[in-house]
Parts: sequence; C-alpha cells; structure tokens
Amino acid sequence: MKTISHLAAVKAVVIASCALISSLTCYAQGNGNGNGNSNNTTLIPSVPGGWLTAFPTVVQTGTKPTLTWSITYPSTVTNYVTITQPGTITTTDQLDVDIKVIGSGVTTGGCAASNVNWVPAQAMVSVNGGTFISIFYGTNPQVNPNLLVWSKRVNKNTVFRFGGRYFQNGAWSTTYTSSGGTNNIRVLKNGEYPPTAYPLNTSTHVKSFMQPYLDGGGRIKIGPLDVIVMMELTQSDANINSPCYNLQDIVLLMTCKPKGNNGHGNNIDGVDVSNPGNGHGGPNGQVDPSGTVDDERR
Repeated sequence: MKTISHLAAVKAVVIASCALISSLTCYAQGNGNGNGNSNNTTLIPSVPGGWLTAFPTVVQTGTKPTLTWSITYPSTVTNYVTITQPGTITTTDQLDVDIKVIGSGVTTGGCAASNVNWVPAQAMVSVNGGTFISIFYGTNPQVNPNLLVWSKRVNKNTVFRFGGRYFQNGAWSTTYTSSGGTNNIRVLKNGEYPPTAYPLNTSTHVKSFMQPYLDGGGRIKIGPLDVIVMMELTQSDANINSPCYNLQDIVLLMTCKPKGNNGHGNNIDGVDVSNPGNGHGGPNGQVDPSGTVDDERR
C-alpha cells in the first residue's frame, strides 16, 4: 500500500529553510567599550531575502520533493548615497537614516589602546548646511552603541556633514568638521582601509570598541547599508604619519535604509493606490489623487 504524505514535503521545506536562514544570519559583535555591556551590536542591519518552495506538495513516503528557491541580496550603500571625501554624505534617494556612536577614544597621557584615562568628547552633525548640532557628549564608558543618537527620514539630496571636539582642562579643543578643509573626518564603507599610516587592526593603538569593525586584513567590516564616520580630534592632518593619528577619537555608525513600498501599492513613498483606505486613492496602477496621504497609516 502506498502512503501519501504532506508531512514529508513540509519537513523538507522546513529543513531547507533552516539551512537557508542559517546562511543569512546577521553577524553580531560586542561593542568592546569597556563598560561591561556587550550590547550585541548588529553589524549587518539588512540581510538577504528570498523564497523557497517544494514540488510536489504531496509525495509518497520516502520520496523527496524538488526544492526551488531564490535569494535576493541587498543593495549597497552607494546605491543610495554619494560620499565626498573627506567627510560629506549626500543622499540620492529618500532614506531612513540612523546614527549611533561606536566609541569615543580621546584620552589624556597618550594614545595607546591600553590608556583608559578618558576625556569627554562631542560628536556633531550638520544637515543641509545647517548649524552643527550635538548628538553625543561624554567619555567612552558612557557610549551605548545600541542607542540611536540621530534618526530621521530624509529626502533625496540631503547633505550630511560631521564634526567633533573634546573638553579638557576647562577648555574646548579645536573643532574639526567635514567642511573644515582637513582630513580629520573620514567616511568609509565596508571593505575599505582606514587611512592611517599603519594597519590599524594589528596596531597597539586600535581601541577595543573599534576591533569588531575591522576584519583580519584591517579593512572596515560593517553592513552593506552602513557607513562608518571616523574622527581624529587630537592631531592635525599634518601629523598623519603619527601613531596617534588613528581616527578613533569619535567613531559613528550611520545606516541608510531606503523606504520601500508598503506591500499593497506601487508607490515608493508608501502611498497605497490599490487599497485606498482613508486616503481615497485611485485604482491600482493609476495616479493616487491623495498622494500626500499614507493610506496604510494607523
């Protein structure tokens, strides 16, 4: 007698799904800021997506169905922003932008990684040529790399610039910014080398908070939609060959996520033309007469 089983096909799909998901798991690291909190900062914020099917869906016991699948890999950050060195970022699409602080490495008495005589530093951001606003002030033990210090949906052609300084002996240091004409603020993508005079990953000057963001070859290791902003605040770029010119006085992680369709309509801004809802939109494929209303808004 032949036994017909849905379960065999279901099991095959489940097993294959587990293998597929395992290969797509985000890579996470502790922040290494020395405050005893690993925080499990995710370095890859966007992962591949895809689908998996089994055919036939009803099989005889002991028969293996045919599995079919497809994986779509995410875009890279350069699909959505333009980086102008030394430290300017311009969006080329509407994006959700998040900024976190990875570490604050200013110390007194030397720049070796073993030195933990922390000095408070300030990170700043300017949007579209506006005033530089403070997004962080503190020492490295006060850094929470899971905390969003700046988060906003921005339009195409939004320009970001960055700045930093530190406070010591009752006075502020020189303020360095992306628009200051120096190389003290640098923006890097995944796979790029920090522009130091020596390999940062094997140096005694690499800070513990920076180590998870460097691969074995010394290149930046972050997600495909991330950029890392590295600041040198204690040395001018005339001292670029100094061991203390290590671009770790403030380190930011900026994630640029495109705002996609909401799954019902065909407008990238999320306005739903196929399911009008309270926006009273037109039929699918036509111009939405309530184009400024998000029909899926709750």
